[in-house]
Amino acid sequence: MNSFTFYNPTQLVFGKDSIEKLPQMIAQFTEGKKILMTYGGGSMKKSGLHDRIMNLLTDFEVTEFGGIEPNPRLETVKRAVQVVKENDIDFILAVGGGSVIDGTKLISAASTSDHDPWDIVTRKAIPESAVPFGTILTISATGSEMNAGSVITNWETNEKLGWGSPLVFPKFSLLNPEILYTLPENQTVNGIVDSMSHLLEQYFNEAENSAIGDAMIAGVMKQIMAAGKVALKEPQNYEARETLMLGATVALNGFMRMGYNGDWATHNLEHAVSAVHDIAHGAGLAILFPAWMKYVSEKQPARFAQFAEDVFDADSSLSEEEKIQTGIKGIEDYWTSIGAPSRLSDFNISEEDFETFAEKTLFNGPFGNFCKLDREDVLAIYQLAQ
Repeated sequence: MNSFTFYNPTQLVFGKDSIEKLPQMIAQFTEGKKILMTYGGGSMKKSGLHDRIMNLLTDFEVTEFGGIEPNPRLETVKRAVQVVKENDIDFILAVGGGSVIDGTKLISAASTSDHDPWDIVTRKAIPESAVPFGTILTISATGSEMNAGSVITNWETNEKLGWGSPLVFPKFSLLNPEILYTLPENQTVNGIVDSMSHLLEQYFNEAENSAIGDAMIAGVMKQIMAAGKVALKEPQNYEARETLMLGATVALNGFMRMGYNGDWATHNLEHAVSAVHDIAHGAGLAILFPAWMKYVSEKQPARFAQFAEDVFDADSSLSEEEKIQTGIKGIEDYWTSIGAPSRLSDFNISEEDFETFAEKTLFNGPFGNFCKLDREDVLAIYQLAQ
């Protein structure tokens, strides 16, 4: 394994009574009373969560900032930063899924800086401080509730970039699986794909020995797949929602990548697509990951054969090629069975876009830690996904 230092300071508060602990959790990190509550499209108001939170925050002065989009946009973050500065906000509460939390991370860092928020994303400016924030998770998908990463879309330049800083770990995250009961089916599906994709990105890694990670990833992935089937049939099955929620969190909180980085090429491929066509991140991953697997498995067959054994219990008597196909087909078939999309063309994306996508993915040169992709590789994968 590579040498590593593990650090994750986020307090995870999990269970049916987690949200009721909100006031004392905030009090751990600020003596101030001015709270900015960030959220997305307002579904939390329809579900009653908004009223529930406000009843818990009666001792605080709450300013609301809604409308953070899926694939959170730079211009929205900039408006929120102004609100923080104008109102001398002491603490930010992000109520939502990965998009709201990702946007809040940049709001947090940019609100104590004179730099343009995009300079932070592009690493032209390094944050030196941040407004403390916590989260109430409403969608299990990205794992952003317990990591220091964020992805922001600049719609003016059609760029979607990831960034991170140790300063933007959430101080706490409150996770109640009951909140997931009312999720639309497509959001549950996208969340399952997203969390599985994070595990896949880390399974296919650059280390010579990732035995501990392999075992954890395979175990978590199997549990997510089983729970996903149940949750889609029984949306109010607490045990299934519980498994999906914790599974998505541990899939990207650092536990699964001790000793290696993982590949992350497919996320780069997807970011280029959804920076131009505003499709859900999970949907894009469902389309592109099988295409990446088919293409790269020809270059790294042994690892893909092992994947089939670890995750799909492929019989040891099968040939290497048969194992490879078992693993790839296993992912494809599962995602198809839960209603995930499978082709770029389903979103009216044409081959004419591929050169644009490739240009965006290769702005720093070839990418991918498990298998480096150049322009020819990138175009071939998009073609397989078409």
